[in-house]
Amino acid sequence: MKIIAMIPARYAASRFPGKLMQNLAGKPVIVRTYETAVKTNLFDDVFVVTDSDTIYKTITEAGGKAIMSIKEHECGSDRIAEAVENMDVDIVFNIQGDEPFTPKEGLEELLSVFKNDDKKEIDLATIMSEMTDENEIKDPNYVKVIVDNRNFALYFSRSPIPYPREKNVGLKYYEHKGVYAFRKDALMDFYNLPMLPLEASEKIECIRYLEYGKKIKMIVDNTSGIEIDTPEDLERAQAEWK
Repeated sequence: MKIIAMIPARYAASRFPGKLMQNLAGKPVIVRTYETAVKTNLFDDVFVVTDSDTIYKTITEAGGKAIMSIKEHECGSDRIAEAVENMDVDIVFNIQGDEPFTPKEGLEELLSVFKNDDKKEIDLATIMSEMTDENEIKDPNYVKVIVDNRNFALYFSRSPIPYPREKNVGLKYYEHKGVYAFRKDALMDFYNLPMLPLEASEKIECIRYLEYGKKIKMIVDNTSGIEIDTPEDLERAQAEWK
């Protein structure tokens, strides 16, 4: 089973333009993320896939591997799918370029999903973490997920799901984290199938898989990392790196 990691990397970012090129302890954020992925020793290869000449040059000059996107893409999965379309691979990991602290343990758990999936019934695996802050649960910037009793995803939403009509039933809320592992076939299906209304409404790409009948296995990982979305996040990351 050939396993690779792809790190989609756009230069533009609405809340923090150029964040992937910001200095994190002496190196750009995207280089730190790339090096972290390589050091896990979980992957046969690691690539940054980008629409930016600057990011491409930065990664290659640091000794890394980068791929330039040919088309314009709305999401990271499309960008990755274009890059792997003609590659002979089985499992593709999507690691977020702005998360240089992505823990190895969570990646290992995602990988174990496929190693233990003898029937090959799982199309992709991704991570969720328990939410306890009521403001975050209500915040549409946090994507929530509900699962069945085997931790297969039932739905993703920016709304609080499930709705707490009855509060004394032991409800838990989970946030979807943006680290994925795909079977290549499922990723290519995503790339070639049109967006349907639910995904278009919520702007959550995982919904497309559900709308077309794909099975998404959720792994619980409550490890807290730092996603660099703002200058304040970068300050926290600097302190954490030290």
